[in-house]
Amino acid sequence: MEGTLLAVFVTSNPENRLFRKVLNKGNVFVFPFGLIHFQYNIGHTNAVAIAAASSQNESIISVANAVFGSNPPINPDFLARAFQLDKKDLQERFQLENKENEDVIKL
Repeated sequence: MEGTLLAVFVTSNPENRLFRKVLNKGNVFVFPFGLIHFQYNIGHTNAVAIAAASSQNESIISVANAVFGSNPPINPDFLARAFQLDKKDLQERFQLENKENEDVIKL
């Protein structure tokens, strides 16, 4: 891996707890099987990472609850960019609050 990535995953219902870790060159991170996850380049240069899947088995997870109900919440600015929606439109559709605290992922 090169660069700096933010690696994030959200547990399943009922908690929908958000876990995050900043990864730098030489770090390794494993996403638990079947959970919603993403990586985001938070560095000032390009980032390169190697990813591998360990299974082709399907699983079921409630994406909406995990993404929009995570604890702490995923920053609405990031969700708006990920879903290619205006932040205000996203907040109206999903009743998201823009919490300005340290628990919200800051990008």
